[in-house]
Amino acid sequence: MNHQTEPPAAGHHTLLLHGLARELFTLKRDPLPKMSRPRWLAWLPHVVLTYAAIPCGVLTGMQLNDHYGVNGTAVLGLSLLTSASVLLSMIRPIAAWWLGLVTTALVAWTIHDHVGQGQSWPWTPAGPVTFAPLILMVALRVPPRVTVWVIGITLALSGLAEAVFRPPQSQTVVAGVAVLFGFAGILGYALRATRLARGKLVEQETLTEEERAQRTLLEERNRIARELHDVVAHHMSVISIQAQVAPHLVENPSAELKENLAGIRENALEALTELRRVLGVLRSEQPDDPANPHHPQPTLAELDGLVDNVRSAGLAVTTEIAGIRRALAPGVELTAYRIVQEALSNCLRHAPGSRVEVGIAYGPRELHLCIANSAPTRPAPPSQGAGHGLLGMRERAGMLGGELASGPRPGGGYEVSAVLPMDPETKKDEQEA
Repeated sequence: MNHQTEPPAAGHHTLLLHGLARELFTLKRDPLPKMSRPRWLAWLPHVVLTYAAIPCGVLTGMQLNDHYGVNGTAVLGLSLLTSASVLLSMIRPIAAWWLGLVTTALVAWTIHDHVGQGQSWPWTPAGPVTFAPLILMVALRVPPRVTVWVIGITLALSGLAEAVFRPPQSQTVVAGVAVLFGFAGILGYALRATRLARGKLVEQETLTEEERAQRTLLEERNRIARELHDVVAHHMSVISIQAQVAPHLVENPSAELKENLAGIRENALEALTELRRVLGVLRSEQPDDPANPHHPQPTLAELDGLVDNVRSAGLAVTTEIAGIRRALAPGVELTAYRIVQEALSNCLRHAPGSRVEVGIAYGPRELHLCIANSAPTRPAPPSQGAGHGLLGMRERAGMLGGELASGPRPGGGYEVSAVLPMDPETKKDEQEA
C-alpha cells in the first residue's frame, strides 16, 4: 500500500501562508508605542496622528466636492471614514488598513461616473496622501514581510480596478502611488528597526548592569569567605595548640584528661583541615592582597590609621566614639572595619572636598556605625569602579544578622549607617526563635 505524504517543503510553505493570513486578517490590538526619548515628548506621535486625521478627512471631502462634483451625505460619510481609519491606525494598524481599503473602494465607486478628462481614478489626487499614514503605521508595528504584502495587495487592487473598471477619460496614477507607498513602507521599517534596536540595547544594558552587580557581589562574598577563613583558622589553630600544651600545665594529669584533650586537639585539627579544604581555594595567592592569610585581619583598633590615610588623601575626617570601647568578636570587628573603610573610599571617589564624620557607638548589645559626608565642593572625577560597594557592605552586615541603610542627607551629602550585633550567634538564635 502506498501512502502519499505532503513534502516537507510544501508543508513549510503552507505554515508560512497560514501565518501570513493570520497577520493580514486580524483585528489584534497593537497600540502605537510612545517615544522613549525625550520623555516629555512621549505622546508626540499620537498627537501628530490625531491632528493629521482631521485634515485627511477634510481634504477627502473637498476633493470629492470640488474636483468630482460629488455632493450629499456621501461626502460627509467618506470624509469621516478617512479620518476614522487614520485614528484607528494608532490602535489596530491592520484593521485600519482594511478600513482604508474599503474607504478607497467606496470613493472610487462614488466618483466613477464623475471623472472628467485627465482626472485620476481610482485614487483622488489626495487619496494616496491620506492613505500613506496607514502604510506607515503598519510598517511601524508589523514584520517587514507583512508590510510588503500590505503594499503589494494595495497596489494589486488598484491595478486590477484600473484594468477592469477604469473610465476611458481618466488618468492613471499607479506609478506615483507605488513610489509614495514604497517610501512610507521603507520609512516605517527604518523607524521600527531603530526602535527595536534601542529596546534591545536598553535590555542588554540592564542585563549587563545586573551581571556586573552579581559579579561584584560574588567577588565580595569570596573576599568575606577568605577573611572568615583566616579568622576561624586562626582560632582553630589556637585551640589545637592549647589542647596540646594543657597536659604539661597540670601536675600528674590523669589519663582521662589527656584523652579528652587529645580528642579536642584531634577534632580541632580535623575541622581545620576540612575548613581549608572547602574555603582554601578562595584564599588569594597575591602577596600584596590585604586578604592574604599571612597578614592579620584589621580591627577597629586600627581605625585611627585608616582615618589618617584618608586625611592624607585630602578629605577632612572627624571621628567620635561613644560608649565603652572594648574588643568584639573577630567577625564583628572585621565587618565594622570594612564598612567604615568602604564608606570612606566612597567619600573619596564621589564627594571630593567634603567633610566626613565617622561615628561609632558601643551599645549593650549592638554596635552602631555612622559615616556621613557633606556635599562635595568640587566635581567628582570619573570612576572606573563597578559602583557596587554598598552591596558588599549590606552583605557583610546581613551575614552577622545586622542591618545597613544608606541614602542622601536632607541638607546635601550622603550617609551610611549600620547596626551590628555584639554577639552574632545570640542574634541568630533570636531570629530563628
